[in-house]
Amino acid sequence: MSSLNKGVQKAEVALRWDPSPLGEAPHDLDLVAATYPAEAPFGEPAYVVHFDSRSPDGTITLARESRTGQGFGADEVMTLEFDRLAAAYGRVVVGVVIQQSNGRTAFGDVANASVRVVEGHTEIGGNDFATVPDATAATVCEFVRGEAGEWTFSGTLAGFDADPQTYLTVMGRPVR
Repeated sequence: MSSLNKGVQKAEVALRWDPSPLGEAPHDLDLVAATYPAEAPFGEPAYVVHFDSRSPDGTITLARESRTGQGFGADEVMTLEFDRLAAAYGRVVVGVVIQQSNGRTAFGDVANASVRVVEGHTEIGGNDFATVPDATAATVCEFVRGEAGEWTFSGTLAGFDADPQTYLTVMGRPVR
């Protein structure tokens, strides 16, 4: 049976944070997205999109990438085009990692870090990481394809104490 609910067709995830205080090493936060096959939505990702990359089909792109948090507006912006994503994929998880090149840095160490998720001009989710101050990485939302092909959004926040590479292996685990 077909559905009149189109679900989320295109979303934008925007990440921002304030620069480090003068004299301190810059904080480098990164948006990442993992796309999972429909037949194994909690298995290994089919592919991961992060800085300097995009999805193989161009449906997930990172348009802005900051290494310092300097500038106006969002520091990193990722666009996800679900209306173009192949039916072989059933789940997309979006997260934020903090690069650990200058010692351990957690969300509580980064001033005014926040993420905002919009569809068109409507905000559908957002978070300021206040509930995960000791985490070094966090899953900020997921999108799941329904039986009728529509994509739904969930803004569940889950923090992890993991370096960026390790986070990529755990970000798709079910949130409890």
